[in-house]
Amino acid sequence: MRPFDPHVLRTLPEARRPLGVLAAVGVAQGVATVATAFALSAVVVAVVEGAPVGAPATGLATLFVVRGLLALATERVAATAGVAVSAAARARLLRGWLAAPAERRPDPTTALVLADQGATSIEPYVARYLPALLTAAVVPPLAIVVLAVVDWPSALVVVLTLPLLPLFAALIGATTRDATARRWQALSALSGHFLDVVRGLPTLVAYGRAQRQTEVVGAVSQRHRRATMATLRLAFLSSAALELLATICVAIVAVTVGLRLSHGGLALGTALVAILLAPEAYWPIRRVGAEFHSAADGAEALRQVTEQLGSDPVAGARAAGSVAPAWSASEPTLAQVLVRDLTYAHPGSDRPVLDGLDLTAGVGLTVVTGPSGVGKSTLLELVAGLREPASGTVTAPRTHLVTQRPFLTPGSVRANLTLGVDGATGPEELWAVLRRVGLDGPVAALPSGLDTALGDDGRGLSAGQRARLALARALLSDATVVLLDEPTAHLDPASVALVHDVVTELAERRCVVAVTHRSELVALSDQDVHLQAAAVAA
Repeated sequence: MRPFDPHVLRTLPEARRPLGVLAAVGVAQGVATVATAFALSAVVVAVVEGAPVGAPATGLATLFVVRGLLALATERVAATAGVAVSAAARARLLRGWLAAPAERRPDPTTALVLADQGATSIEPYVARYLPALLTAAVVPPLAIVVLAVVDWPSALVVVLTLPLLPLFAALIGATTRDATARRWQALSALSGHFLDVVRGLPTLVAYGRAQRQTEVVGAVSQRHRRATMATLRLAFLSSAALELLATICVAIVAVTVGLRLSHGGLALGTALVAILLAPEAYWPIRRVGAEFHSAADGAEALRQVTEQLGSDPVAGARAAGSVAPAWSASEPTLAQVLVRDLTYAHPGSDRPVLDGLDLTAGVGLTVVTGPSGVGKSTLLELVAGLREPASGTVTAPRTHLVTQRPFLTPGSVRANLTLGVDGATGPEELWAVLRRVGLDGPVAALPSGLDTALGDDGRGLSAGQRARLALARALLSDATVVLLDEPTAHLDPASVALVHDVVTELAERRCVVAVTHRSELVALSDQDVHLQAAAVAA
């Protein structure tokens, strides 16, 4: 990634204002730095010549206070900007992925690393590296201009030696970029493998392979450790190299100034100003090099974030007219689903699971049946807009999808019940829908009723209770199309009959499309769409 990519400002507009403030503060700091050199020189000259030091000392103290306030402002603005940009990047990523079809989302491992540690690592990049970069863009040129006016030989030395620092920094930065990319790949591999192990832990334990995976996780962790240590080693060595080069350059200025001062060719005040300003020309660039290493992960993460947010090949193809819109929204109040010549293949597969499918569903109950693996759940996701067809069209209003494994957040029962529901919902209405799905008793028995906190994935409720909670959420939704994927998969016979009654009641005024293997629900349906081997028979 370049030192600063302007594309970031377009992708993350939250960074514009704080960067503007930091630029203004950087200019003020540059002016204050130059003024401090003159004030300190005036104090020293006054002491040497026996002149009154009250006025120059007061000016110097005032400048120290001003520089302190400017430093405080920089720290506060930079810290606030780092948190804001990091949070905005994470929120935009998640919103973009949730709104995009499954085909345009990254793999779960990449998404997890980028949204978690990637977004977090952007904070030091914005809070530390960018302020240093802005200071380096202001202070060295200002110091050189002042030196050219005060003592042109010193300015000439700085002009000739200063480009060496960014040159070395660029060479070292290229190596750091490669090392950071390797570390990032190792981190992705570690996160992905650990996630897979956690997901499959019950199966691994059942087959006695858990200990073997412990060794594999340890080996992947060691690869990540070695990549991290290699990056840190490079950072320390490069920082030392830049410090040494800057010290030599400042020493050259000091030697030339000292020789001319000792031979009477330079006034004391001018010599002091030159010696004080020379380090200020090199220091910001040294700081940029040091901060870049500490924020290298953020630079790599920001590059990937801007790629994720700024590239949409499918949308670009549509704008060019090469891809026809496959999914379109109908009138929100129209309870109808139209599917025409629908073909879909999962990413990475050439064999379509749905091929040339036509479907018309209106108010009433439409059931989708067929053997496992023929695309029943995929059809619901296509109707909901979660997937994008390879060809054909899907026209539907806003839908409410109830999956086989309902999405439940680590929050209260009330929060999960009203998730996605527009407008305020009173307790009476919540208890009414819970009563309709037979869940009022179990919820009332919880320690805090509706305010009882659930764990991850609805922990605290049984699988059947989670399914009925998701169905109750569908009752609260004002969507005219309700999609149900095996709504009775985890229920006992008594609950199955109750849910069937709720589904048929929903179908009296909405379009309900349900995937099922139960003959009882098929008998209650108005239309049976039977899928088989990428073909449909109604």
